[in-house]
Amino acid sequence: MVDGKKAKGMDRPVTLAAVTGAHGVTGEVRLKLFGEGVAALKRYRAFNDSSLTVSKLKDDGKGGAIARFAEVTDRTAAEKMRGTALTVPRSTMPALEEGEYYYADLLGLPAVSDEGEALGICIAVDNFGAGDVIEIECSAGEDGKKRRFMVPMTPAAVPEWDADRLVITAAFAQP
Repeated sequence: MVDGKKAKGMDRPVTLAAVTGAHGVTGEVRLKLFGEGVAALKRYRAFNDSSLTVSKLKDDGKGGAIARFAEVTDRTAAEKMRGTALTVPRSTMPALEEGEYYYADLLGLPAVSDEGEALGICIAVDNFGAGDVIEIECSAGEDGKKRRFMVPMTPAAVPEWDADRLVITAAFAQP
């Protein structure tokens, strides 16, 4: 990201995976991954403010993972974990190169046009295969409805961004 990133949000929790269910009878769980695979998840030994400690983690061969946590000892406990998000503090994540960002760094940022007009808030970052796309939710209009629009996260559409805001080229700012 940029130099100003350290000031805001560096210790907020970032979700890296979620428990989708139990796996077997010994307390293992299936995980849906939100990062770059099992290798990215393996750099962390503890999740959720150290309340969950990984004792085993392996690729499931289907784009997810199988994990065992020291605190989960049987299938009943594993089933109760369904839906649990696995988080780490943003400050523990690897440093980024210039121009790189974590999705979590963009979510919640205000968006303004390159002409200075307030556009809304970044509520989602998606990638449908051709690159990242940010979704901006505008303030409610006269009819009380909030409008949304999507913008490719490219230099032509988003010429600048930092820890405080996204600047969107006026031609792409079409709610």
